[in-house]
Amino acid sequence: MALQDRLRSAVIAANPRPPQFRTVAGLDSAYDDQGNVAAAIVVLDATTLDTLETATARGTTAFPYVPGLLAFRELPTTVAALETLTITPDLIICDSQGLAHPRRFGFACHLGLLTGIPTVGVAKNAWGDYAEPAPERGSSSIITIDDDPVGRALRTRTGVKPVFVSVGHLIDLDTACAQVLALTPEFRQPETTRRADRLCRDLLREISQVRP
Repeated sequence: MALQDRLRSAVIAANPRPPQFRTVAGLDSAYDDQGNVAAAIVVLDATTLDTLETATARGTTAFPYVPGLLAFRELPTTVAALETLTITPDLIICDSQGLAHPRRFGFACHLGLLTGIPTVGVAKNAWGDYAEPAPERGSSSIITIDDDPVGRALRTRTGVKPVFVSVGHLIDLDTACAQVLALTPEFRQPETTRRADRLCRDLLREISQVRP
């Protein structure tokens, strides 16, 4: 928690240069009850959403599940997978929080600072308060924590529960939400998240099957 408090002032919630996202990566991790961790990264063409490259890594963790400290459980294996990519993505979408976090420093912020790549947190659940956005796709409402705006509840499919978008690093919230909508042509979750989730779960299943 002290490290998060110290690092959060380094987060840049703005576009340092005009955004040109030709490639977008999604990442996700899965665990079993033995402490095995499977991390997966999928890099997509931002225009066609074709898969350009995938990477996986296996690891272990003794760090317990503690809400708000996800990065300390997942980052080592995630970074190991990132280091095997031959494509450096222009944007990373994390299945986690960014600034919409009790200490304003979620997993997406931590990863953004480590990599120097623009990052966005797209979470399935909100950490904070928000009003339900209008039912149409593209509608949004502000998420606040202690009256501080930290992200948006964004409707990616009409009549379906919103996702919760917040800045990780090196991007502004308007741009982040526009990118999330571009990555959700059919489903609630971004294609980056959907494909990375499937890949890491398949890998974890392999790990669990071969364990002694």
